[in-house]
Amino acid sequence: MMHSIPNVMQGVQLTGHGDFDKLVFRNDIPVPSIGEHDVLIKVSAAGVNNTDLNTRVGWYSKSNDSNDASWSGNPIQFPRIQGADVCGQVVAVGAQADQSMLNQRVLIEPCLFEANGHTLEQPWYFGSECDGGFAEYTVVAARHAHKINSKLTDIELASFPCSYSTAENLLTRANVKANELVLVTGASGGVGSAVIQLAKARGANVIAITSPAKYQQILQLGAERTIARDAKLVKELGSNSVDVVIDLVAGQQWPELLDVLKPFGRYATSGAIAGALVELDVRTLYLKDLSLFGCTVLDQTVFPNLIKRIEAGDVSPLVAQTFSLKQMVEAQQQFAAKQHIGKLVIDILNTDHGQ
Repeated sequence: MMHSIPNVMQGVQLTGHGDFDKLVFRNDIPVPSIGEHDVLIKVSAAGVNNTDLNTRVGWYSKSNDSNDASWSGNPIQFPRIQGADVCGQVVAVGAQADQSMLNQRVLIEPCLFEANGHTLEQPWYFGSECDGGFAEYTVVAARHAHKINSKLTDIELASFPCSYSTAENLLTRANVKANELVLVTGASGGVGSAVIQLAKARGANVIAITSPAKYQQILQLGAERTIARDAKLVKELGSNSVDVVIDLVAGQQWPELLDVLKPFGRYATSGAIAGALVELDVRTLYLKDLSLFGCTVLDQTVFPNLIKRIEAGDVSPLVAQTFSLKQMVEAQQQFAAKQHIGKLVIDILNTDHGQ
């Protein structure tokens, strides 16, 4: 099956750090060219993530000039097409890449170790250091395009790559094992809901922190128990009661997360949506022999393992709502409202969706 590849495409460009006016829909963006080791992907669907909002507002910056406002701490090059969660079809293959990938349905691994034909000294993040999936076409090194054999739709599959690989990486780094008790914060978000499913797939038991309105849905995902966000954790769970904490929230409650960890417990984090600055009593850290893991770069076993989980049906897609490219601002506003469970997905193929 041959695809006619146009010269220009529709997409949404981030033109700088700032408000929603920095998101610009265009229909005259050049279709990217591919190198010898790359594949060109016609994007079907792309999920919305915290990183899309954080990058736009410059949240990652630790200074005042936003020059370090990316996951990697390097300046973002504008305009930038965001979108780390991509499902699509390979429509062109570079001369040195696996030719059998042509016409394959793929998911893109969002943590990149190769780009522009070179191994990267420091990983890039799809949609951050390079253009991502909020457009009709995107390009990536062939090694980061993973074939997927699933009955799920492209929109459902686009809910997996970023949040589920982040969740699997957190569980991998924390070495979560069967029968262990895992406490997860921010349990109703994309990563939190993925942690519940992937921890259960490992045979672990999960306690989920979320809002009471979302208790029933979180329990249906497989959590053993739910706890309100403003609850006193030591009172609810007792000191030294959980094996692992997977934290996506941080904020004022953070010291309690270490209090409820058992001696030799493990804490892993990939987010701080309630506040990045926390108070640490170092005595708690060393007297309990705790291990703390910051998790951004994916272990290179994580994405292939996730593909296997998806193909085996060990995890289920959670798509709360879909939007068109033209509705990108609305999608980000909806995401920021935090009223949904699971993922918001951009339906790239339906450019007039909802208009």
